[in-house]
Amino acid sequence: MTRIVDPDLHSLREMVLRMGTLAEAILAKSLRAVWERDAKLEPEIRADDLEIDRMDVAIDQAVLRLLALHAPVAKDLRQVIASKTIATDLERVGDLARNIAKSAARLAERPDIELPPSIQKLADESQRILRHALDSFSSTDAALARRVVQEDDQIDADEDRIVRQAIEEIRRHPETVAQEVDLILIAKNLERVADHATNIAEDVVLIAEAENLKHAEKLATGVETVTPR
Repeated sequence: MTRIVDPDLHSLREMVLRMGTLAEAILAKSLRAVWERDAKLEPEIRADDLEIDRMDVAIDQAVLRLLALHAPVAKDLRQVIASKTIATDLERVGDLARNIAKSAARLAERPDIELPPSIQKLADESQRILRHALDSFSSTDAALARRVVQEDDQIDADEDRIVRQAIEEIRRHPETVAQEVDLILIAKNLERVADHATNIAEDVVLIAEAENLKHAEKLATGVETVTPR
């Protein structure tokens, strides 16, 4: 039996998934700008980011409408609130993609340097974790969402490795400092994409199982765990 609230919940979910598709696309385009040294993609990416911002505003309006008209409770309420926080994370992914595009434009203007394979690996990991997080939301798959959360530590370690490699290259080849700094910025933006994907996955677990994973380990032990790198 279809409830009165169901069409609006379905519409909200579809809006978030469309926003997720836009976030994946803008991230892929910004990385293409890096691999191809294509500064001309930056204006396109700025326009793509504006479209993501419009979707964020539209989702805000849909959430307020749902709360006002239906006063959802339990799982329905968790889905509405999580949809809003997921949209916020996706909006941040758009901002991070713009940052990557700016680094790509600067790299295109400077003497070419070889991009380390580790930056491609981190890019692949960040794109994959975002895709899996969105897949877990699409199917309300808590098991997949939990796997996404577990992958974040590895991405943190890979980002740290790229930063250390770049610092070593600056020491050995100081004439490449500007390019290496942009590689560091790209790595940090990719790591932040993974953080937002992890947030999305945590929201999926909240929707499906009513369990809040945010800061769970720190709050349980009273100690922040530092992963060896």
